[in-house]
Amino acid sequence: MPAPHGGILKDLVARDAHKRQDLLAEAKSGKLLEWNLTARQICDLELILNGGFSPLEGFLTEKEYLSVVNDSRLSSGIVWTMPINLDVDEKFAKQLASGKRVVLLQDNEIPVAVLNVSDVYKPEKALEAKKVFRGDPDHPAIQYLYNQAGEYYVGGSLEAIQLPQHYDYPGLRKTPAQLRLEFESRQWDRIVAFQTRNPMHRAHRELTVRAAREANAKVLIHPVVGLTKPGDIDHHTRVRVYQEIIKRYPAGIAYMSLLPLAMRMGGDKEAVWHAIIRKNYGASHFIVGRDHAGPGSNSKGEDFYGPYDAQQLVESYKNELGIEVVPFRMVTFLPDENRYAPIDEIDTTKTRTLNISGTELRRRLRDGGEIPEWFSYPEVVKILRESNPPRSKQGFAIVLENSLKASKNQLAIALLSTFLQLGGGRHYKIFEHGNSSELLSLVPDFIQSGTGLVVPHQWNHAVKANNLYKLGASQDSDIKLDSDDESILHIVQKVVLFLEDNGFIVF
Repeated sequence: MPAPHGGILKDLVARDAHKRQDLLAEAKSGKLLEWNLTARQICDLELILNGGFSPLEGFLTEKEYLSVVNDSRLSSGIVWTMPINLDVDEKFAKQLASGKRVVLLQDNEIPVAVLNVSDVYKPEKALEAKKVFRGDPDHPAIQYLYNQAGEYYVGGSLEAIQLPQHYDYPGLRKTPAQLRLEFESRQWDRIVAFQTRNPMHRAHRELTVRAAREANAKVLIHPVVGLTKPGDIDHHTRVRVYQEIIKRYPAGIAYMSLLPLAMRMGGDKEAVWHAIIRKNYGASHFIVGRDHAGPGSNSKGEDFYGPYDAQQLVESYKNELGIEVVPFRMVTFLPDENRYAPIDEIDTTKTRTLNISGTELRRRLRDGGEIPEWFSYPEVVKILRESNPPRSKQGFAIVLENSLKASKNQLAIALLSTFLQLGGGRHYKIFEHGNSSELLSLVPDFIQSGTGLVVPHQWNHAVKANNLYKLGASQDSDIKLDSDDESILHIVQKVVLFLEDNGFIVF
């Protein structure tokens, strides 16, 4: 088992256990400034406190930040590719100075650590965007940097009170120290870690088993359950899938633990960061995928990263990282032999192969199409269908534009009556909100639960939701009428046909 990055596991919770009660009393005294952590900051903090980000013992000072951004190293020379910052707004930054102590809160009420402020500085965001994430303004990390991150960064060391509180899967959330002890108790000294933020299918099981066989190692399934790419399948669904997949490995070869990481989708530099984290958790080998941690392509259809950039960069640091890189080998299904095999070992001009892309899988889930057993296990498909029902089971909202001349109340009643007579098991409702923005914010939740809504009154365009369609004669209308004064019966027919065309209603 490799030594942690930098040589020592920085388990701040264990280090500070002897003064936990004093820190807790200080945090609750009302004498310290308080900062409520964002979702990303909670993830970062947890991995500093538990040693997952060893050798870090706090948030980066300006000196360390610039060293990481410019050179992908800490000032000590140790490889570190991702800036880990506590970003704050200007109002809070003005209250800080070197030597100040700040209590860091989860959910504005749970004190998790005390920050000893070293410095407060305005980051060079343009430099960070270019050097760390290659500068494309469409990149999600750059979007976050400019649109969500605070204007100032605070550097300083941390004193641990407790790890952030999680109420889901407590038995699966192993710290680096706990996971290392688990490996020692099992007498595992060679462990190949598999990073994933997506559901796993038979091909993933095959490639991890092959990687373990080639490295003569065990398998650590180490999925991210912090922040991933917007639009990814929620971690509860994914964990249920992983729990099914883990049963499909030979006894004694695989173990699963959850990683509370906030991904930046930083491609090659993130891949190096992932390798460091897995080494801290005790892995000796790390599978680096094709376009590892890449966010896909920009608005022009150009890829943010090359398919093998991540593998090449991690390999270039191999000697310093102290963890073996296992390149991801794409496997494909051979129907005539009923087995999977690496695609680079197959002559596809002579051998029949089958694959289902991620896009095709999502289409089949949306349309209720067949997902064959050669691709995924029935138990996994069942879980995915529960969380990704076909269109005929999904909710929707029909928003009536203000310009409609017909009585909106009567049109809403007519639509509801028509939907109810169609049946299909979906709940239908007229959504009366009285111009309350708080009530309107519930619309996405109703849609997510499978409800068919009719929203007859003023719509707040700040509320965003999937399967939400505007009904009217304007340029922005999703369900277009020929004019604003069409009759209610004509409008109802157009809505019903629109819903049928889009799969929400099946006759």
